[in-house]
Amino acid sequence: MKVLFKPTTYIFLLVVAFASCRKDIKQNEEDPAVISSKKDNHGQSKHTDDYSSEVAIKWMRVQLRIIQTTPLPIALSNSYNMGYAGLALYESVVPGSQHYQTLAGQLTGLSTLPSIMKGHKYHWPTSANAALAAINRYLYPTTSAANKASIDSLENALNTAYQNEESNATFQRSVNFGKAIALAIYNWSLLDGTSNPCPPYPSPSIVAAAPCWGDNRLFVTGSTNGSAPAWHPVYSTNPSSAYFLAEKEVYDVSLTLTPAQIATALYYRDNPGWQNGGSHYLQMLFQILQIEHPNLEKSAIAFAKLGISVADALVECWKVKYQYNIDRPIRYIREVMGHPGFTPLFPTPPHPDFISGHSTAAGASEIVFDEMFGKHYHFTNHAYDYLGMPPQVYTSFADMAEQIGNSRVLAGIHTRNACTIGRQVGNKIAQNIENKLNFKKKDHGDHDGDNDDEED
Repeated sequence: MKVLFKPTTYIFLLVVAFASCRKDIKQNEEDPAVISSKKDNHGQSKHTDDYSSEVAIKWMRVQLRIIQTTPLPIALSNSYNMGYAGLALYESVVPGSQHYQTLAGQLTGLSTLPSIMKGHKYHWPTSANAALAAINRYLYPTTSAANKASIDSLENALNTAYQNEESNATFQRSVNFGKAIALAIYNWSLLDGTSNPCPPYPSPSIVAAAPCWGDNRLFVTGSTNGSAPAWHPVYSTNPSSAYFLAEKEVYDVSLTLTPAQIATALYYRDNPGWQNGGSHYLQMLFQILQIEHPNLEKSAIAFAKLGISVADALVECWKVKYQYNIDRPIRYIREVMGHPGFTPLFPTPPHPDFISGHSTAAGASEIVFDEMFGKHYHFTNHAYDYLGMPPQVYTSFADMAEQIGNSRVLAGIHTRNACTIGRQVGNKIAQNIENKLNFKKKDHGDHDGDNDDEED
């Protein structure tokens, strides 16, 4: 028996079918992947500051191991490598930030960088992982097979975790962006001047290490403005001269060293350890991030600022060294002051005394750490616990910089002038960089960024 429908029944069924179709369309529109493409911040469901610093901390650990175990023709190259790695991390995640922007167009000779695909979703830890794996492969092609295996292992382990957090398309898009950023930064690094031939420097009394380093490209044009030493020692053998008295202090200190002073001096020898290119300060940042557990955004900013500031500070330091070519204490104390038995606690590095490289890098790091973590931050440095060395305790980052400068005098390898003025030069360069680089977007006031920096 057939069932007959009235016209009103047909109308009712059409209405139900149309409503069902609209419901399916609505459900599609409410799919998270679709919604994310409609949100602000170029289609991201999460911002960079929504993620932990895990990826940054793990890659710092690997990079420190590489620095510690990979001899480079010029050890100072690690200062540039810190800058490039920090920049790669920052640029690989900054499109996901609400408050910060790219540094492209602000760094010397770096006008553009790859951009994301607007309206598509990205996973920022995946992008960071790809960028840091790639940049470390580029920067350390001669590192050991074990270190290369560590790079592969960490990259694969993090990717395995991240693939479970996002769709295949989002994951691959994020990997591609991170790799593109790393390649662009590496290509830019090839023009920094570090591979240019350097003629021998006519030094009368010392073997000159890296005499042309001061000619290399700065990350930030104008970062060294106003940083030139206001005073420098004028050579003299007169016992009442400032030059003689500075050398005499080094000798006098060597006669009364306590076990604690010797321990401090040896701690900052940084050998074995992170002795190359100011990388002890990257080790300090690594420890602080493990303590503070900031978000990915703040970690990336800290790594970029530290790397850029230390790199530029050491370029200027080496420029000053070979401008004045002030001899090390060992020769003056032995030959001029007549103390042939004077011996520093460890061999004197083969470059001029004025200004101290470690002190200059410490001064730059002091400003960066103050800005990121506060001027009264108490910190215990455990960098060499694994060697059985007592940790160094700081009541502030200013205290850190002062202790490091003092350690070079205790070791017998620098005059106090070289350390005090080196720290001042580093301070000025890092402050210039802080003033010149616009990390924050123009539509966000300083108070926004400051609040973000204080929050974890």
